Amino acid sequence: MTNRTLRLATRGSALARTQAASVQDALASRRLDVELVEVETEGDKIQDTLIHRLGKTGAFVRALDERVLDGEVDAAVHSMKDMPTEKPNGLVVAGVPERAPAGDVLVTREGHDIDDLPEGAVVGTSSLRRQAQLLNYRDDLEVEPLRGNVDTRVEKLLATHLQREHEQRVEDDKDRQGKHGKTDHDGEFDQRVDEWFDSLSELERQAMERKVDTEYDAIVLAEAGLKRSGLLDKVSYARLPRSDFVPAPGQGAIAVTASDEEIIDLVHDKLDHARTRVETTVERTILAELGGGCIAPVGIHALVQGKHVHVDVHVLATDGSEAIKTARDLPIGNHATAARDFAADLRERGAGQLIEEASADAEDE
Repeated sequence: MTNRTLRLATRGSALARTQAASVQDALASRRLDVELVEVETEGDKIQDTLIHRLGKTGAFVRALDERVLDGEVDAAVHSMKDMPTEKPNGLVVAGVPERAPAGDVLVTREGHDIDDLPEGAVVGTSSLRRQAQLLNYRDDLEVEPLRGNVDTRVEKLLATHLQREHEQRVEDDKDRQGKHGKTDHDGEFDQRVDEWFDSLSELERQAMERKVDTEYDAIVLAEAGLKRSGLLDKVSYARLPRSDFVPAPGQGAIAVTASDEEIIDLVHDKLDHARTRVETTVERTILAELGGGCIAPVGIHALVQGKHVHVDVHVLATDGSEAIKTARDLPIGNHATAARDFAADLRERGAGQLIEEASADAEDE
């Protein structure tokens, strides 16, 4: 494949473009140019609707894959956790690069652990899985909807806290000056309001200008999303315990889809990471067999350990009141078949019923 440009479809969000750029860099060579093509998806168009209300699957995926199948682009770059387990005929997951951290983190102003949050704390998330896991872990929490790109979600967390602090600092400055403009006493804060504002990061200044209806004490995000967005060192966070917060199938992984055999071979050769491919195959196989789509309250995480793949699975009621939590070591030699058998056992234990009830709840909303 010489003297041609490879066209990669991507969503237009900052995180999506960062992920696509990493694929672009991995594919680029002196004989191959790679161009990114932005495509707006249904999920991008509807910003005020929670993810599980956008339709069962594919809200952030379908438009990109249609461009691939129509021949308008050569391949598409996706966050794997957004992908339906059923894909269109002729489309292949050609490449799965090495996965970023798969877990979730709790973001707060102070970096609090989930156990440190006050009773009744308001936690933001758009994920039914995260909602269910939060309530299963602490049923006193108030879980409120939260949508937007990663930076938007962080700004929504910071907004009301920073705005309130700004008001307090303005009042403190007034008290310092007294009636005649002279400093009467030391203020509560060690910086004047203008000095404090100058010390804020760009992210914090953006948050100061944002209007939000809900005051969040914390929000839950994927660590991979924060890392790829360059925000991991700009926010205070604590990793949620993996034993209670099993991540979504495919979380932290990127998938590159294609339909042309030559492109498939090229992408697979340049990008595919064998361990990540096995782990995500196990996760998505179990999800497909359970029938949960990509939005059900299901956490599945696989980890290759020698000749086995260790798998943790949590299937929950939407309100966190019920949960099936289990783990199994699967033989790596026939991991896909073993994953299907594991899923069948889970269905017999009641996992299928919990997923059906959660799907019905989402449709009722």
